Amino acid sequence: MRTVRGIGDGTPLMETNETSEETTTDTSGAKAPARYTELQALVAGMAADFEKFYNQNNKAAGTRVRNAMQELKTFAQTVRNEVSSIKNSGGKAGGEGGGEDGAESTESTD
Repeated sequence: MRTVRGIGDGTPLMETNETSEETTTDTSGAKAPARYTELQALVAGMAADFEKFYNQNNKAAGTRVRNAMQELKTFAQTVRNEVSSIKNSGGKAGGEGGGEDGAESTESTD
């Protein structure tokens, strides 16, 4: 297996796409939030193209990796905006409390 190194620092960018026991998530009882599950599915869907590009020099797979990374970036920005909105509205995640636009708050200030 070929190891890809970053420019200047000598650290590998990707050593393997196999999961180890250390990187698996703990699913003992707690349900993962929907956005986290979406993130896991998005990243897992990239594995085959990473393998083809980095290990087999498949240039078409490289294009798919770049497109998937752009999709990941867009997803990450959406999640960041949702987290900020929930934090700033003082509501709880998961539909309880204020939403993105805060339209669910009907309290009056007398």
